[in-house]
Amino acid sequence: MPMQATTTTPLFSAQLTPHRSLGKRGGMLLFGLGTSLAVLPGLAVVAELPWLPVIGLMLADIVAIGLTLFLSLRTGRRREQITVWSDQIEWTATNAKGTKVLRRFDPRTVRLQLDRDADEKTTTIRLRNGKDELEVGAFLAADDKSSFAKALGTALRKARAA
Repeated sequence: MPMQATTTTPLFSAQLTPHRSLGKRGGMLLFGLGTSLAVLPGLAVVAELPWLPVIGLMLADIVAIGLTLFLSLRTGRRREQITVWSDQIEWTATNAKGTKVLRRFDPRTVRLQLDRDADEKTTTIRLRNGKDELEVGAFLAADDKSSFAKALGTALRKARAA
């Protein structure tokens, strides 16, 4: 379905992107692969191993490092665009492969639902319209979710008042 052009300015618009980092697991994997890359030549000298298998292992290690970086940073290409107008809410999600999903809601019927932990930090932001439910910004950090939920809630109140 083609997107229609609008001449009005939205009440709220935000593009959400995940934090591009390796995470604890990816960092540990990268550290281990880098350490093995550094240790292999010394091990070959001390153990008097033939150099051809050592060079092969080093090349395999370099490929594994590249693959680790590629796979762990690929999620950084995800995007969520949420735009609030007085008559509709438009949510567009783009996954890591580039596939887009568009959903629209009526701001008068949609409800913003927040889940919080014991410390009152926002853990989940959902838009609920009857039985239809959509989680927004699942990849955001807790602090980012809190500030985004506050801004989105304010925009929804403005849209309902308009």
